[in-house]
Amino acid sequence: MHSNVPPKFSSPKDNFAQELRKQINQYFQSNNLSRFGGKKILIKAGLLILFFGVNYGLWLFLDSTMWLKIFLSISLGILTALIGFNIMHDGAHQSFSKNKTINEIAGYSLNFLGANVFLWKTKHNIVHHTYTNIPEVDDDIEAGIFMYLNPSNKKYKLHRFQHLYFPFVYAMLYLYWVFYADYKKYLSKRVGVVKIQDFSKKEKIIFWISKSFHLIIFVILPIIILGFNQWILLFLIYTFTAGLVLSIVFQLAHIVEETTFPIPNEKNNIEDEWMKHQLKTTANFAMNSKVLSYLLGGLNYQIEHHLFPTISHIHYPNISNIVQQVCKHYNIPYYTHPTMMAAVRSHYYKLKELGR
Repeated sequence: MHSNVPPKFSSPKDNFAQELRKQINQYFQSNNLSRFGGKKILIKAGLLILFFGVNYGLWLFLDSTMWLKIFLSISLGILTALIGFNIMHDGAHQSFSKNKTINEIAGYSLNFLGANVFLWKTKHNIVHHTYTNIPEVDDDIEAGIFMYLNPSNKKYKLHRFQHLYFPFVYAMLYLYWVFYADYKKYLSKRVGVVKIQDFSKKEKIIFWISKSFHLIIFVILPIIILGFNQWILLFLIYTFTAGLVLSIVFQLAHIVEETTFPIPNEKNNIEDEWMKHQLKTTANFAMNSKVLSYLLGGLNYQIEHHLFPTISHIHYPNISNIVQQVCKHYNIPYYTHPTMMAAVRSHYYKLKELGR
């Protein structure tokens, strides 16, 4: 990569991207469908927020056995991840609702949970979605010293065992993100090599108010009510659960046996056009599981999400048939694993291969 300048993609050599966009547009027109989430997604969002509120209330105020408190910490962690998958993610991609204000509110659910949606949009929507799996650009394959996901990073002896210890590192993600990574990005005004557009005064105020609010709700108030010893145990169980669930689901999309890490050439160009690049660096899993698709906000359909990020996840199962047909016609790979366990297994082997 050239002097911190992100690479460029090649121009299309055939009609693949054109044909795919045309067929997806036809699908929505002929079925008279909106690309947004609509009622279904609002009902799901309402239920998740209700469950989270009740769970938090019980977690904090219920006088119960330690085992029940631990169970409530785990379920709070899972609900945190599910709000991220189903509400924040679509909101930040402007696909939750056709109403821009509702999208903004959905996106800001991330701030309520301790992170920052303004920074997320740069890291995820702009950098990760554009430069997927490109070493030194995609911040999602920069996992610090403990994990070797970026083939251009320095390799250490401990990486030979990363396929064994990765769950412990992934569990730390949420804590690292909320209490360190956001501040680092805010102060350096960069996501990896990509500059963050300037924070407006409004976004600066939101950053500090929401970080303070999160500290009060999840640190200060629980210490007062539960005492420090009980709080630290329950808080770590909560954040480790959220971190593990978030990391696993996002990693299964790009770090599996089939996916690649394209390196720019000497002119700082990527060999493929953007859409084909997405297909070579992204994989689906458990496409036949309606339960998983519902809970994960369609993130088991990462191919469709990467190709069409402004389409709501409720449409992914249907449009995946179109994507597969067009890929087959143009002889372009479409990677998928039959179950979530198969994808986890593939991730394990990819980590093993990278670490050797």
